[in-house]
Amino acid sequence: MESKRLAGILLLIISAFTGTIAFRLATPAIAFYTRDILKASMLSVSIVSMSFVLARAFSSVFGGLMLERGKGLVYIGAIAMMGNALAVQLYPITSTWVQVAGIKLLNGFLNGLSWPMAQFVIAVTTPREIRARVTAIYFFFGSIASLLGNYVYAYTINLGLSGQMWISSAFFVLTGLIMVASYVLLYERITPKRKRTPDGERPALDPKGILIIASLMAVIVAFTSGEITYVYVSEALGLDKATTATLIGWAGFLAAMLSYGVSWLADVRSERRTVVLTSLLAAVSPILAAVKTAPTVFLGIFLALFAFQSFRPVSRKVLASYHRSSLAIGGVNGVQNLSTFFGGILFGFAYSLGELHGIVTLNLALLSFLPFSLVLAWEAVKLKGRGK
Repeated sequence: MESKRLAGILLLIISAFTGTIAFRLATPAIAFYTRDILKASMLSVSIVSMSFVLARAFSSVFGGLMLERGKGLVYIGAIAMMGNALAVQLYPITSTWVQVAGIKLLNGFLNGLSWPMAQFVIAVTTPREIRARVTAIYFFFGSIASLLGNYVYAYTINLGLSGQMWISSAFFVLTGLIMVASYVLLYERITPKRKRTPDGERPALDPKGILIIASLMAVIVAFTSGEITYVYVSEALGLDKATTATLIGWAGFLAAMLSYGVSWLADVRSERRTVVLTSLLAAVSPILAAVKTAPTVFLGIFLALFAFQSFRPVSRKVLASYHRSSLAIGGVNGVQNLSTFFGGILFGFAYSLGELHGIVTLNLALLSFLPFSLVLAWEAVKLKGRGK
């Protein structure tokens, strides 16, 4: 790749790193503030988490449609990212979980504009033969930052929520500026919409099938999304806040590191096989996490994160070949966020069911995902039967 395109892509990868540090520092801080200081129920914590993904779902699709009207609107994504710096300053002055949920809605709307646009730009400006791997590196740097963000949270607990939000704000502003620089360098290669031609680039898999699998997978792995994960792991295993954040960060980091191998297979072998593999792994993850022991809980979390993080770059590679790529990538983000919202609310409602005691102790909230796991496994089997 020529130097200008390479520099733009590298800047977007760096933005994934800095932006995720900002987000991951804020997530556990808000989780424990809502649960411990504001005394919110687990359902209320779920609503706080899911209000973010609900807003992000709609703004993701809106951003994809907006880009089709003019690629210059990509800069709105960078501005939205910097808007998060102001939004997080509102958390320390809240006094109810409803207020926290309202700010989360704002955060979700801003993130829904910014991140899908960045994913779209990195996918369409990267050569097809290395697209899945480059996109995987983008997500991998976000996962490194996720680990570091959890460590930053653990080491800044004494600063209080207000001090932590100032650090988060600084990283959000830096991320927005990096995005602006990247879009300037890549601007001439940004193509939100192409004419459909017989000899044009086509997706390797049916985009509708990818959306169905993305939706089911997002419902299932919702238990690893946002504030609810930290609270569940801390309460189920009796871990302190810092240890919980650190261990979840490591699970995400290892999952992202190993997911690069799946992206390599998607580039050089078969997108179909990688989608089947990730679907099956996601299907078993909540069942493992339901067994109330440290090894099974973290194995379930790891498999959910590994499957989801492996699926993301492959799905973006497939959808970047679609003639309406910006809408397709915004759409898959929207579908995943709506499904995560549903899965998170389901987990929050089912959390009051308690546990099933026998040879092992099982969390009934996680077992409530079993029907979706079975449907996802069935979709994977059907996909495998359609080709190599």
